Amino acid sequence: GTAFYEIRSLDSGFFHGLHSLIPQAHSSLPVSSVCSDELTHNFKGFTVMNENERYDAVQHCRYVDEVVRNAPWTLTPEFLAEHRIDFVAHDDIPYSSAGSDDVYKHIKEAGMFAPTQRTEGISTSDIITRIVRDYDVYARRNLQRGYTAKELNVSFINEKKYHLQERVDKVKKRVKDVEEKSKEFVQKVEEKSIDLIQKWEEKSREFIGNFLEMFGPEGALKHMLKEGKGRMLQAISPKQSPSSSPTHDRSPSPSFRWPFSTKTPPSSPANRSRNESAVTYDISEDEED
Repeated sequence: GTAFYEIRSLDSGFFHGLHSLIPQAHSSLPVSSVCSDELTHNFKGFTVMNENERYDAVQHCRYVDEVVRNAPWTLTPEFLAEHRIDFVAHDDIPYSSAGSDDVYKHIKEAGMFAPTQRTEGISTSDIITRIVRDYDVYARRNLQRGYTAKELNVSFINEKKYHLQERVDKVKKRVKDVEEKSKEFVQKVEEKSIDLIQKWEEKSREFIGNFLEMFGPEGALKHMLKEGKGRMLQAISPKQSPSSSPTHDRSPSPSFRWPFSTKTPPSSPANRSRNESAVTYDISEDEED
């Protein structure tokens, strides 16, 4: 039959560096070694997470097959043989610690070292630097979330300072919100004012045109006044009869007789002849009777 030989590589580190080393060594069977709190505090520094939390965090990494807990700070041949390690994965930069210029020197000389690429920005020192740099921000953040000043190891004066800064920031935020809303309001007013001005200009042109059409030099009002004046003059002035019209003679006024008198008033020569004829006519009628 065919014999299979499994290659076991050890990702050496105490916690943070393993997250970048493990994926690079996943072609073999990654075995991750994690040091205890005691060794890490002595040779590296104080940790944020305790050893049990670090063990569990590495165990849940998808490329990790096995976690060696409480691993030694310097990997001895006995430790490698006990855990059947074929290669040790770590970045190639010499790691000086525990009185040695490079704790992986003997592994490199034995041909068991598998160099990996170091990921910039992922290290314990970088993470601590971020926390220290923004310490006030994180302290205020946790105070807002209900942590006490004693739990955060914050003095009474700093606690009051953080609360004051928080209030000042809230006021600044409100002022900023008001400024933004004011800008939006002013922008809307400007847009509406532009529309109103345009409409006013259109209406004013229309009004001026109508005014000129009514009251201008040749406007409708002038024609109306001319027509009214002509009609008034025509109604007031009498009509003159034409000179060529025929003249009519006046009919003679009737004669007037005095009652109970046979005398007639003096008359004009023209009427006298008429009267004579009338008398003659009357006498003739008496004769006939």
